[in-house]
Amino acid sequence: MSNDFYCDEALSGRTPVQVVKETDEVLAFHHTRPYWPVHIVVVPKAHIPSLTDLGGHPVEAVYRLLDVVREVAAEVEARHGACRVATNLGGYQDSKHLHFHVGHGAALR
Repeated sequence: MSNDFYCDEALSGRTPVQVVKETDEVLAFHHTRPYWPVHIVVVPKAHIPSLTDLGGHPVEAVYRLLDVVREVAAEVEARHGACRVATNLGGYQDSKHLHFHVGHGAALR
């Protein structure tokens, strides 16, 4: 099995997700195992390994991804008064598919 939850599970439909926002190129959904009370993941539908390894995709794909991250974060901030946005690289990146976490609240675990 690969180390890409997003391609293998979420984007394939194998693991159902609760969609927050979707475009032709980007999917935002509630995390399947949330760390915060509000925890949304935003991923490109194309396999882009990480922020530092675009896997041959144009940087414009990241711009379109960040536009959705910005919209989702603005909604969380408007609703809750604060928001965090994070991504991980290298050994910190569990799933080798570029993704951003958008969240609010104290850690659940």
